[in-house]
Amino acid sequence: MDSQQVLGTEPIRKLLLKYSIPAIIGMLVNALYNVVDRIFIGNIPGVGPLAITGLGITMPIMTIILAFGMLIGIGTATNISIKLGQGKKEEAKKLIGNAMALALIIGLILTFIGIVFADKILIAFGASENTLIYASDYIHVILMGTIFNLLAFSLNHSIRADGSPKISAGIMVVGCVTNIILDAVFIFIFNIGIKGAAYATITSQAITAILTLNYYLSGKSNLKFAKSSLKLDKKLVMAVFAIGVSPFAMQLAASMVQVISNNALKIYGGDLAIGAMTTISSISMIFLMPIFGLNQGSQPIIGFNYGAKQYNRAKKTYLASLIAATVILLIGTIIVQLFPKIIIGLFNRDKELMSITVSGIRIYLLMMPIVGISITGTNYIQSIGKAKIAMFLSLLRQVILLIPIIMILPKFIGLNGVWLAQPISDFISTLITGTILFIELKSYNKISKEEHNKNSNKNINTEFAIESDTKDFR
Repeated sequence: MDSQQVLGTEPIRKLLLKYSIPAIIGMLVNALYNVVDRIFIGNIPGVGPLAITGLGITMPIMTIILAFGMLIGIGTATNISIKLGQGKKEEAKKLIGNAMALALIIGLILTFIGIVFADKILIAFGASENTLIYASDYIHVILMGTIFNLLAFSLNHSIRADGSPKISAGIMVVGCVTNIILDAVFIFIFNIGIKGAAYATITSQAITAILTLNYYLSGKSNLKFAKSSLKLDKKLVMAVFAIGVSPFAMQLAASMVQVISNNALKIYGGDLAIGAMTTISSISMIFLMPIFGLNQGSQPIIGFNYGAKQYNRAKKTYLASLIAATVILLIGTIIVQLFPKIIIGLFNRDKELMSITVSGIRIYLLMMPIVGISITGTNYIQSIGKAKIAMFLSLLRQVILLIPIIMILPKFIGLNGVWLAQPISDFISTLITGTILFIELKSYNKISKEEHNKNSNKNINTEFAIESDTKDFR
């Protein structure tokens, strides 16, 4: 049976497991890159609390680099799939070289701008006299590896589009394991401190970039690399940017939120509050990444069945992913609320930082059990092709609601206002997303009735025609 047709016939649970588990593993591996760095940095003897705060200040810059990675990677991978579907294999081949060239050019520009203006940018992003040295030490090294970062991220997406998802996942795992080992070696054996974590990151990114390049240069790829494809094709570049601009904009918005949040934390809670947020976001990432994996797994199933007018299967897929997401997030909430010190202790054991983080995490993740409705709901709307509504819902939770709340609420209740901003945003966005979903899913009953009535009328007309023909024959 055709692999696409299976999406419309196999049991939903079986399909969801088949498509989601590899995606969940991939998302967790990606999360481990950041989480492991933060665990090692937070445990640097003597300076851990300020070092992890310094790392938190660099996050908006890291997010901007990731935004460019998504611009190239998602734009290229999607266009490769489209070109292959259209039978335009030569244009698909050209996209590989164009992605490499874009990664090199944009990487060089970001490296130059970043290194020249790093300290000014970090101060604008919330660094103080105490934390600037740690943030500066880390980001200067990270910026030196920007080209590796962009090459690794963009080409890894392309390998999946080339039809080799297992190789893509394998390369990611190798990079992650390398990062974990080198973090321990550079920080605790060579005593390089926060710079050691940065060296570990760019070394693992370089290895990932080399492995992805080798996939194309060794001839293993389905789409063969040619030197001539490195010459940028304006038409192809515009096509890449047209598709990549949406995730790019989302990441830039996320970076802006991080900057506003860091500055609010610095004003109302001091340097350590930024360190606390770095730990809290790492812990929330561990629980949220499986949900994003579920989204990736459910997307093709929902899209296929909605397109095939099998609305009941699309609805069942969504509800199954929502139940799984809610169970994961509920377990996460119970762990966070009952045993916060045990989890936070992985990142840092400083008494003052621990106190701020425990207080913050209990408030910040208060709405985690219901946020699955918002995250999986937005994905469902995206999967059925309603891109504008999906974009609005994505921005609603993390930008439209969150930014004004962060800017206003702390003026009245101080640091707790910064922690409360996210759960308030989660609650309102969940209500709105839930309402839109309810209306969407309820409309299927009407559509099904209309389809049923059409079919019934067709059958009646057919029977009448046969009866008339029979009478005529008689």
